[in-house]
Amino acid sequence: MGDIKRVAVLGSTGSIGRQTLEVISALPHRFSVIGLAAGRNTDLLAEQISQFQPKLVYSQNKAFSTSAGYEFLPLEAMASHPEVDIVVMATSGKWGLKPTLAAVKAGKRVALANKESLVMAGEIITREAKLSGAQLRPVDSEHSAIWQCLEGEKQKAARIILTASGGPFLHYSPPRLAKVTPEQALKHPSWRMGKKVTIDSATLMNKGLEVIEARWLFDMPFDNIRILIHPQSIVHSMVEFADGSVKAQLGQPDMRLPIQYALTYPERLENPQLPHLDWDNIKELTFEPPDFDSFPCLKLAIEAGKKGGTYPAVLCAADETAVELFLSKRIKFTDIPRLVGQALEEHKSIAHPTLEEILAADSQAGEKIKQMVGDNR
Repeated sequence: MGDIKRVAVLGSTGSIGRQTLEVISALPHRFSVIGLAAGRNTDLLAEQISQFQPKLVYSQNKAFSTSAGYEFLPLEAMASHPEVDIVVMATSGKWGLKPTLAAVKAGKRVALANKESLVMAGEIITREAKLSGAQLRPVDSEHSAIWQCLEGEKQKAARIILTASGGPFLHYSPPRLAKVTPEQALKHPSWRMGKKVTIDSATLMNKGLEVIEARWLFDMPFDNIRILIHPQSIVHSMVEFADGSVKAQLGQPDMRLPIQYALTYPERLENPQLPHLDWDNIKELTFEPPDFDSFPCLKLAIEAGKKGGTYPAVLCAADETAVELFLSKRIKFTDIPRLVGQALEEHKSIAHPTLEEILAADSQAGEKIKQMVGDNR
């Protein structure tokens, strides 16, 4: 039995954060919660504090800072705190960038669920991880699958194959997509996720972001990363080697599986709460190429990743703002790729940007989208 690892969960009230705490609750002999950080869901955060009794706490509601029994810390300070063994980066959007970088510079084991960190600043974060010896442990089911398939291999993979469920609108025509409502888009057929990720899965932007993330996590050229639509969400991704052999990782579509592996690596621990595949009821596993014409966000993301510089930061910011506008019913579903594409087209990129330049590009792109739709709020 190993020592109890002290875990800080940044984004504890979100979907990944809540499921992380479920895993930790099932393995109390291996993990303890030392830090909890959340945004505005203060009621749930208060419940989590009561249950896990963390030493370190952060909330956007500063009223928590006057409470007794714990230390109130900013995200970067919590992520790099000397008593933290594992940082679960479950914050959404650009808010995960600075604490991820702080954790990496401190040489932490980082269970990374925040896509935007590597999409926006993959060059900076991977460079700092090499310098500090930090471990980036992917939590996304697709990247976790690739990581597991590569474990023990002596040779570099020839190609990575990312699978995607296709979301709720697989095989929809463009005219039909134009009529999609937020309520429809939030009903994902396979996964339990937050609103932003669920909409990104519906547009396939999420898969484009995962391609950029895979490029940095596994040092793989974009041309060697392929996407396949796999509606059953059982094969989470595959790796192809030079001899043509392909390894795949399979499991139920349940985020607690990759979360636990990121926490327990290199061990695999029994957890009665985790689901197992029922092979008697799996009738088929199908695969098909994505439709780039119906889902242009996927193409936009891959192109932004290939161009590099500050293009990926603009991609993330434009998409985040457009998704917010769609959820508030100010734009149509098909306006999301249109607005993102326009923001990318008008952007003047900076090669090998600093963190400050990345954040500036992010801010400018978000404002640009609001101007396009006349949103002055």
